[in-house]
Amino acid sequence: MAQATLIGEYIWFESDPAFGGFSAIEVTDDGNSFVAISDRGGFLTGTFTRENGAITNITASRVEPLRGADGTTIPARQNDSEGLAIGADGRVFVSFEGVQEVREFDGLGGPSTALPSAPAFATMQANSSLEALAMGPDGALYTLPERSGRATSPFPVYRFQDGQWDQPFAISRKGAFLISGADIGPDGRLYLLERDFTGIGFRTRVRRFDLTGGSEETLLQTPVGTHDNLEGISVWQDAQGLRMTMIADDNFRFFQRTEIVEYRLTQ
Repeated sequence: MAQATLIGEYIWFESDPAFGGFSAIEVTDDGNSFVAISDRGGFLTGTFTRENGAITNITASRVEPLRGADGTTIPARQNDSEGLAIGADGRVFVSFEGVQEVREFDGLGGPSTALPSAPAFATMQANSSLEALAMGPDGALYTLPERSGRATSPFPVYRFQDGQWDQPFAISRKGAFLISGADIGPDGRLYLLERDFTGIGFRTRVRRFDLTGGSEETLLQTPVGTHDNLEGISVWQDAQGLRMTMIADDNFRFFQRTEIVEYRLTQ
């Protein structure tokens, strides 16, 4: 069974007042560049500098707004962007929690179009809906809600394929952990980032599944306070193997931090 080994942690700060609240990240195949989105309807792009494999600096753009169908900024009551998936053709998809929808962007700076909605989206709990988004090797989109409705219910996984949604499988809900992010790695497996807020700090867990919801593995589970509020995950591969890059949401609070954490997966 694979295990996660910490490579490094980078505490990131920018003077831009819109900087913070990052809920998702996508790292390029070479590991050098990334896109991140905030939960206030913003995005930025950046590049990493690494020494001995660990991040030592980040060069990034300013935070720019996500835009709706008419090209104007998505209004605050609708802009709780939580999940991010980018296709090989450059198409960008973002899931939104407050309005329970997924939007397609022809480039993040441009206008967007809402995908058709699944009936189940409208029944999801307030402020606990489409928290995570990932793209499969065939271009299908997968999304999950933050909460499943009750502690004994599994997390439903919804798939958008051929213009419609279905629910091909569900993920077991274990303990107090809730969904915070997801990615499908170059190995074709679903990586699920979960967090538990204990009142004094966060615990992080990463589980891995095949695309039927089977072959479950727990790759990482941290003690309270090891990391901040990790909400976004991107899985990529370098010459040494698979890496998980994760980003923390500071909730725009001075006592939290924007943190990027990287782990290597080893056998």
